[in-house]
Amino acid sequence: MPGGSLLPFSSVSPLGSAGGGLGPGCSPGGGVSGPGLLSLGSAGRKLSGFRLTEKFVLLLVFSGFITLCFGAIFFLPDSSKLLSGVFFQQSPPPQRPPAGLLGEEETELGGRLARIREEHERALREAKDTLNRPPDDIKRDIQRDKDRILVQGRVTAGGKLPPHVFKQPVGVVGKEPSDPAVKQKRDTIKEMMKFSWDNYKRYAWGMNELKPIQKQGHSSNLFGNIQGATIVDALDTLYIMGMMDEFKDAKEWVEKNLEFNVNAEVSVFEVNIRFVGGLLSAYYISGEEVFRRKAVELGEKLLPAFNTPTGIPWALLNIKSGIGRNWPWASGGSSILAEFGTLHLEFMHLTQVSGNPVFAEKVMNIRKVLNRLDKPQGLYPNYLNPSSGQWGQHHVSVGGLGDSYYEYLLKAWLMSDKTDEEAKKMYYESVQAVETHLIRKSSSGLTYIAEWKGGLLEHKMGHLTCFAGGMFALGADGAPEDKTGHHIELAAEIARTCHESYDRTTMKLGPEAFRFDGGVEAIATRQNEKYYILRPEVIETYMYMWRFTHDPKYRQWGWEAVQALEKYCRVEGGYSGVRDVYSAHPNHDDVQQSFYLAETLKYLYLLFSDDDLLPLEHWIFNTEAHPLPIITKSDTIQNGKSK
Repeated sequence: MPGGSLLPFSSVSPLGSAGGGLGPGCSPGGGVSGPGLLSLGSAGRKLSGFRLTEKFVLLLVFSGFITLCFGAIFFLPDSSKLLSGVFFQQSPPPQRPPAGLLGEEETELGGRLARIREEHERALREAKDTLNRPPDDIKRDIQRDKDRILVQGRVTAGGKLPPHVFKQPVGVVGKEPSDPAVKQKRDTIKEMMKFSWDNYKRYAWGMNELKPIQKQGHSSNLFGNIQGATIVDALDTLYIMGMMDEFKDAKEWVEKNLEFNVNAEVSVFEVNIRFVGGLLSAYYISGEEVFRRKAVELGEKLLPAFNTPTGIPWALLNIKSGIGRNWPWASGGSSILAEFGTLHLEFMHLTQVSGNPVFAEKVMNIRKVLNRLDKPQGLYPNYLNPSSGQWGQHHVSVGGLGDSYYEYLLKAWLMSDKTDEEAKKMYYESVQAVETHLIRKSSSGLTYIAEWKGGLLEHKMGHLTCFAGGMFALGADGAPEDKTGHHIELAAEIARTCHESYDRTTMKLGPEAFRFDGGVEAIATRQNEKYYILRPEVIETYMYMWRFTHDPKYRQWGWEAVQALEKYCRVEGGYSGVRDVYSAHPNHDDVQQSFYLAETLKYLYLLFSDDDLLPLEHWIFNTEAHPLPIITKSDTIQNGKSK
C-alpha cells in the first residue's frame, strides 16, 4: 500500500517507547543487563548448582526475555523508531507542534488515509471483477499486457520502435488554385495562419496557448503540465500550407522539449485528439521518426486510463501515478460518450505504427461494451458508468458530450478502407435514431438537431453540433436503401441552419448555442451562450459540402467568416474569441485557442484549395482536424500484421 500501514502510530507499543528501552531487562545500549537478568557468563556458572529441571526453567526464562526484546525491536510497527533508540544514540523527542498546526497535520493525514482507503477498495472491486471473468478473457488480457510490455521495453530501452514501412503520403502538398480570386483568398488565410503562429512564437513559445491581448502564454488544466499544445496542434497545418521554416522550428521544439513525464492530471480525450492525433498526423505527412516515437510514448502513458472494471476509460488520468477518475459533475461518476468514444482512430493508428495490438484492443473493447447495452429508442446516452457498465442520466446530444462518438463510428468504417462493417452498422443505425427522435424543422423551415433529456426535447442546437452537416455529407455515399441523396439533403439543411446562426448576429460569427423556441429561431437567448471562441465546426461543414457539391455558396459563406474573424477577432497580438457576438463592440476573451490553428484555419485553407490537397478518398480527419491515412490491407501486411 502507498505510504505503509493504513493506521498511524503516533506512540509506541506498551512493550517499548520511542527512547528504545523495552523494560527493566533491556538497556538502551542494546545489551541484555540489569537486576532482572544475569550476564550470560555468570549464568553458566550458577547453573551448575541447580537440578536439571531448574536449569531448564531458568534457560526458558532467559530465552523468553531475549526473544521478547529482539522480537519487539524487529516486529513492532514502529520498529524503525525502536532500532534507532536501541542501537544508536537517540536525540530528545521533538516538541509537540502547536495545537493549530497539529490540527492541520491531522486533517491532511486524514485526507491521505481516505484516499488510500478509496484506492484500496477500488483495487478490491477490480480484483473481484477480474476473478468473475471467464478464464479465456483473463488469459487474453495477460498476453496483451505482455505484448505491450515487450514493445514498451524496446521503446524505453533504446528509444527505438519496431520498423514501420513509411508510405509516401498522397496529396499533402496541392497545386495552386487556377482561379486568381480563389488563390488570393487562400493566400489571405495563409497570412492569418502566419500571423497567429508568429505571435504565438513571439509571446508564448512552448506554452500551450497564447493570450494575444496580454501577450503572454496561457495554459489550460486540460493538459496538466504537458506543454506545447499549439505547436503540436499546428504541425500539419504548417506543413500543408508550405510553411516549412515554421514546421522545422516546431519539429525541433518537439524533439528537444516535448515531455510527458509529468506528475499531473490530464484530460485523456483532449490529450488524445490534440497531442496523439497531432503527432501521428505529423508523422504520416512528413515521415519524421520523432513524431512516431513521441506519439507511441504518449499513447502508452494513456493506457492506465482503461484500468476500470469494464475497460471504459476514465476521463482524467494522472500520467505519473496512473490513477484515473471522472469529472465530478458527470452523472454518477460516469465517463462521457464523446470522450471515451473519440479514441478509436488514434489508437488504431498507434497499433499500426507501433506493432502493439494493445491500443486497438482497448478501443475495440469499448465498442463491445456499447454493443451489449440496450439503447433507449436506439439512442446513445451521453453518460456511461465505467464500473457498472450501465448508462447514467438519459441525456442524448449530437453536440457537446456526444458529438464526436458518432463522427468516429463513420470514420472508423472509412479509415478501415470500408472493411469495418460493425462500425458502419452502428453509425447508420444511430443516425436513423437521431433523425427519428432529435431532428426537427422550425416554423420557417430551418432543420436543427435538438437535445433529448429523458424523453423530452430541448429545442437547442450547439455550435459543436454544426459539424454534423459535414458528417452527413461524408457518410452519404454508404447510406443504406438508396438514402444517399437524402443524407446529402440533410447535410445541406444543417449547413444552412448553421449559416443562419452566423448571419443573424451582429458580428456574423456564430454563438455557442442557439434556440428554436419562444418565437426565436437560430438565435442565442441566454447570455452564457452568446460567445464565440474561434470554433471550427461550421467551417468544417462548409469544407465538406464544397468537396461533395462544389456549390459556390459554401466558399462565399466561408469568406464571410474570414472577414468577420479579421474584423472582430484579430488583435495586435494574435486572434481572440469574443464574449457576445450580438454586440457591435467586441469584448475579447484573450485566448487564441490551439484548435484555431489546427482546425479553423486548416478547414478554411482546404475550402479554397483544389480537391487534390488531402483528398478524402485517402485521408480521414480526426475530430481535431488532424489528417490520418486510410489503412488498407497492404498497409497492415507490410507492417508485419495480418488482419
